[in-house]
Amino acid sequence: MNSTRHPVILASSSPRRRELLGQAGVEFTVVVSGCDETPVPGESPQQMVERLALAKADAVAQGHSDAFVIGADTTVFIDGKALGKPESEAEACSMLATIAGRTHQVWGGIAVVNRTVGIREVWSHATDVSMATMTKDAIERYVRTGEPMDKAGAYAIQGLGLQLVESVNGSYSNVVGLNISALMERLRRLGAVG
Repeated sequence: MNSTRHPVILASSSPRRRELLGQAGVEFTVVVSGCDETPVPGESPQQMVERLALAKADAVAQGHSDAFVIGADTTVFIDGKALGKPESEAEACSMLATIAGRTHQVWGGIAVVNRTVGIREVWSHATDVSMATMTKDAIERYVRTGEPMDKAGAYAIQGLGLQLVESVNGSYSNVVGLNISALMERLRRLGAVG
């Protein structure tokens, strides 16, 4: 179990991120940033996830200057296009048809901000995920479960969506929503946790 030396805040409403950070033994509270997550035209996957992770952490740190605030953003990229959270079942089916039988990248950005001690760091990771081929019927069955509807790329690797994944090259927890090993190393180096 990690001992938390300073207040730690997760600037995210994601239950998956909360679960990952809790499994790492960190004591933390959740404060949702409410940041606008609209992509900026022309930015790369890395630029996008880092910008959004830092914006979330900065927004929450304004009211919690003594805490180590963690911001995170995760998105799926294929063919130079971001696949965010689907807004309809039809869009989820389209996203899954696009990634079926192919390899895509899951980009995860993480930021740590502590205004009192002057820390403002951001970094990102990419994980390659190869998907199984999927029939139209299989895609529609999965979408009807409701699981894809609040997930970037329209699948949850930690849920029923695991059956759609052939292989993962890189951090599995990055695909879930937070590269926990990289975050914990950074929090230890910064003195936030023991």
